[in-house]
Amino acid sequence: MGLGKTIQTLAHLLVEKQEGRFTAPALVIAPTSLMGNWRREIERFTPALSVMVLHGNDRHQKFRHIKAYDIILSTYPLLSRDAERLMQVHYHSIILDEAQMIKNPNTKMSKLVRQLSADHRLCLSGTPLENHLGELWSLFDFLMPGFLGTQDQFSRFYRTPIEKHGDMDRRKSLSERVRPFLLRRRKSEVAKELPPKTEMLLNIELHTEQAEIYESIRVSMDKRVRDAISSQGLAKSHITILDALLKLRQVCCDPRLVRLQRSMTNQRSAKLDMLMRILPEQLKEGRRILIFSQFTSMLELIGQALIEEGMSYTKLTGQTRKRDEAIQKFQEGQVDLFLISLKTGGTGLNLTEADTVIIYDPWWNPAVENQAIDRAHRIGQDKPVFIYKLVVENSVEEKMIAMQKKKQRLAEGVYSGSLSSSTLFTTESIQDLFAPLSDKLLAD
Repeated sequence: MGLGKTIQTLAHLLVEKQEGRFTAPALVIAPTSLMGNWRREIERFTPALSVMVLHGNDRHQKFRHIKAYDIILSTYPLLSRDAERLMQVHYHSIILDEAQMIKNPNTKMSKLVRQLSADHRLCLSGTPLENHLGELWSLFDFLMPGFLGTQDQFSRFYRTPIEKHGDMDRRKSLSERVRPFLLRRRKSEVAKELPPKTEMLLNIELHTEQAEIYESIRVSMDKRVRDAISSQGLAKSHITILDALLKLRQVCCDPRLVRLQRSMTNQRSAKLDMLMRILPEQLKEGRRILIFSQFTSMLELIGQALIEEGMSYTKLTGQTRKRDEAIQKFQEGQVDLFLISLKTGGTGLNLTEADTVIIYDPWWNPAVENQAIDRAHRIGQDKPVFIYKLVVENSVEEKMIAMQKKKQRLAEGVYSGSLSSSTLFTTESIQDLFAPLSDKLLAD
């Protein structure tokens, strides 16, 4: 995460060309938001490698020239549209940037990328394992089909024993098997000159009416989840559980996100009030700030609040058409606030102009949050970086912070072979997630 995966890959491809082994183009598939970054890095560090960007409405006329270029850049969303044309070419290498995009092997995108022909395959990711071991299997099934067995074999031999039973021997076996094929770089090893980063958890107490909305939704969702578990079991109730938790998380961000009649009339959000209190102070100190949220609708509300207070900003979400323009506006110092959706801009961007990162709403996986933070705290940063995480006290958000640690142990256990792991949802963890905000509310 911010440790030069792109440059390492380009250096490797340049050596391949210089040594005469580059007899076919390399295909790089990346998120749409990273097309500009890849093109700029190639032009800056390896200008001897020619590059073609297959993106936009005019890309179709470029396909016949693919073999004339060293590197072909395409995107995950365009795979399904361009698969037939891309499959007509045999590549020197297929490189998946942010390879966790194929973590679900059953999606159409994952199936298509496996059908592409190449001599070499490479996955680039700061988060190869986000939620469970099955995601790691999916990446290796693309890299070396059969290396970890079939999906069912992998689940029986590794995933179930490790995740559900904490089997240390199986965990060690898996770690030893995959470790030779993982090049893992830590900041402490690669970027020792990086300035420090300081993380601060800002605890927020909900306004009375907002707390009442949270509690009313919690009670109804708790009953819904219990009924689902009772009728179909815990394993088959995950969608119901996640949907219920989503609503609680939205109330924590801003009651208007849940779009209930009562919440729509309540225009107060304790978390948004906190954000609008700290931003003027930060800007006066000359800070340049990235604000991340999973909810694009929340970014809209933040944007409205900023306009009302006379603060300028730029924004990057999945709906942003002029992505490079939005990024450049911040990089060139035209604005000091950058609102970014976690899904769209949480990976791949180089925003070392920023020295402050605000995580407006926590995400289940610590690796995803770390990816967002590393947009600023990466090679090239020369200023101390401050990270603020806004968390509602005693709410589902606070419980999520504790669950993040379990996810971290799962990933570290595979990478290093030194730690155990556990499942995300248990009967006890669900009871904790749906606990009331306070004993007072429970008594009421």
